[in-house]
Amino acid sequence: MHNKPTHRFLRAESITAFYIIVVAAAFLIPTTDLAPLSALLPAAMLVGLILLALVMLITDQRKAAAGEEAEAVVKSPKRVFGAFGLIILYAICVDLIGFYISTALSLPLVAFIFGYRSPVGLAIATAIVLLAIYLIFGVSMSQEFPTGLLWAK
Repeated sequence: MHNKPTHRFLRAESITAFYIIVVAAAFLIPTTDLAPLSALLPAAMLVGLILLALVMLITDQRKAAAGEEAEAVVKSPKRVFGAFGLIILYAICVDLIGFYISTALSLPLVAFIFGYRSPVGLAIATAIVLLAIYLIFGVSMSQEFPTGLLWAK
């Protein structure tokens, strides 16, 4: 790392936390237009994300006040950018081929990329996650997921 001191608010973790808070707050605004039951999950997740980012910001600022040097945020840039690429690809696939198919393909792929290699374990985990999502949101909350543009009538 460099020896040149930076302003305490220009530390990478603090900047990241700030932008997470801003973006999550921006995404929180449209949830007010949703039906209460539909808005519950996204709003709760966004509020949780904001709270975690606040904790990250406060923790990093305490470290800065104590004079600790900032750590490198990205230790494996290929893995980080690959994960972002997979998120973008997943969002495109959900729009094109639907939620369940995209999720069934992406869950084992991401787990495999991050080191989990058991085909049986991947299949079981994927089935459990998809079944849980279906039972919680599809059955008990009567929520519909995108079916995809390829299957639309």
